[in-house]
Amino acid sequence: MQAIIMAAGKGSRLGALTAGKPKSFAEIKGKKLIEYNLQLLQRYGIEEIIIVVGYQWEAFEELTRDMANVRLVYNPFYEMVNVLGSFFMGMEALHDDFIYLHADTLCEPAIFEKMIELGADAVLPVEYGSCNEEAMKVRSENGRLAQITKQMPLEVAEGEFIGMASFRKEVLPALKAKTRQLMKEKEFAAYFESAIQRLIDEEDFRIETVSTEGAFWAEIDFVEDYEKAVREIPESLTAMTV
Repeated sequence: MQAIIMAAGKGSRLGALTAGKPKSFAEIKGKKLIEYNLQLLQRYGIEEIIIVVGYQWEAFEELTRDMANVRLVYNPFYEMVNVLGSFFMGMEALHDDFIYLHADTLCEPAIFEKMIELGADAVLPVEYGSCNEEAMKVRSENGRLAQITKQMPLEVAEGEFIGMASFRKEVLPALKAKTRQLMKEKEFAAYFESAIQRLIDEEDFRIETVSTEGAFWAEIDFVEDYEKAVREIPESLTAMTV
């Protein structure tokens, strides 16, 4: 199994927490956000880790210098495209079942373990319940994911996608094709989830969600997110080693 980590962003909304450093180099309990994810992937035997970098890419090069199974892909357009553009830059390195994740998103092993079981063509962890306008909202029909977008009305949203997912390799050709299509349409502001939505609308893959069931996860976009993660991060993450 492979993994692809989106790590090109600058993280200016975190202010002094990142000043001059990549967003995922912000530290919680003495460990960088990216290190939590690398340790989680290594712990579960992910064979190859692709990190799509942009801002301050040299810092990632130094961090991963001795990690034989880590490969960096540089996105020179990181200031001009959203996350889908970074996935586009790194997707040709994917050829196996894979995990998709953001470098600034954390989840505890309980969520990760359910995600990598791959009981469907794609598995997306979701925190079910009320969510806010900024959340990547989801809605299901007949046990399958039907819609995933930030623009979904709050009254029909079932919960929030946490930004990590697992995919079978059989999905890759179609996923790459949808991503290329969106880039050809100059959807440079698109999120990765736009490609997932096209898979839902145009293909017949079984794309399912799995509940976080109250387990810890955090997306570190704002200082408040960081402070909340510092307060709530569980020992299952802080004590983790490869």
